[in-house]
Amino acid sequence: MLNLLALLEEPAAAAAGKGYALIGAGLAAGLAVLGAGVGIGRIGGQAVEGMARQPENSARIQTAMIIAAALVEGVALFAAVVAFVMQGKVTSF
Repeated sequence: MLNLLALLEEPAAAAAGKGYALIGAGLAAGLAVLGAGVGIGRIGGQAVEGMARQPENSARIQTAMIIAAALVEGVALFAAVVAFVMQGKVTSF
């Protein structure tokens, strides 16, 4: 509520700039999570397909899949944190 009152007291140009920055931060976080979901889904699907084609290599494929999924999730988490830091910078000034 206080943020809304602060935006109402500011000039329209400054409020619009903050609004665009907040929209950008939200889009950045959303796209990061969306990309991670697609990436992990593809990793899992391709791993299952590889295991079906060569069952004797299932352990190696599963290990590589888990490592790749962890890396994708780490990048998504980093991008989401950066988006939240962007949001904090916008609302603080």
